[in-house]
Amino acid sequence: MSEKLIEPQRLYRQIAKQIQALISSGEFKVGSRLPAERDLATQLSVSRPSVREALIAMEVEGVIEVRTGSGIYVKSLGKKGHAKSSPHNTQLEWGPLEVMRARFLIEAEMAALAAENASAQDIKAMKLALKGMQKDAQAGQIPRDSDIAFHMAIAKACANSVMIDTLDQYLQARTGSLFERLGDYFESPAAWAAAISEHQAVIQAIEAQNPQHARKAMQKHLRQAHQRFSASWRSAPSRS
Repeated sequence: MSEKLIEPQRLYRQIAKQIQALISSGEFKVGSRLPAERDLATQLSVSRPSVREALIAMEVEGVIEVRTGSGIYVKSLGKKGHAKSSPHNTQLEWGPLEVMRARFLIEAEMAALAAENASAQDIKAMKLALKGMQKDAQAGQIPRDSDIAFHMAIAKACANSVMIDTLDQYLQARTGSLFERLGDYFESPAAWAAAISEHQAVIQAIEAQNPQHARKAMQKHLRQAHQRFSASWRSAPSRS
């Protein structure tokens, strides 16, 4: 089955259903290790990021178990049907890596526009958010709220309410169960340190009123963030 035949907005759900069918048929037995992401992607003719989103959804639902450094194992046969959706918060069901790809396209242009239009107050808000990230990271806390404040400060500098509302929806998706679980594996002090450094480059380009550099700096940041969340399960830190 080709990826283009599957509903794009809920692609990971369709893939999870296919893997669930293989488990139910006995091809993947309870207690057995699933094939690697790459092999599953080849078998199902879909992308690896979409397979990862499907596996995270299945873990949240208790069907599989991810053992970092070992592999992904079938935990149960699961329940028939799909997990309950959130009709009033559709973005909470968006695939994390799909959201990040969308952000790559949109936030790069926001950064460029901010470089052209940001006021001194806008720059101050960005720097304040960055300081908040640094403070949280130094205290050993996840600086997610300050990270959101940073990206929203850039959106507000564009003075476009549609852009602000769009980004707000993307960032709300980070409170969904899939994003939370993915973060459990791949958000680490090293990852946040890298994000803070990348944010500094974005601010410098915006403050210098250089749209091209701001666009490239934001693209680099979001590309690196996507890569961090797409790293090998074997490299993910073990959870206590």
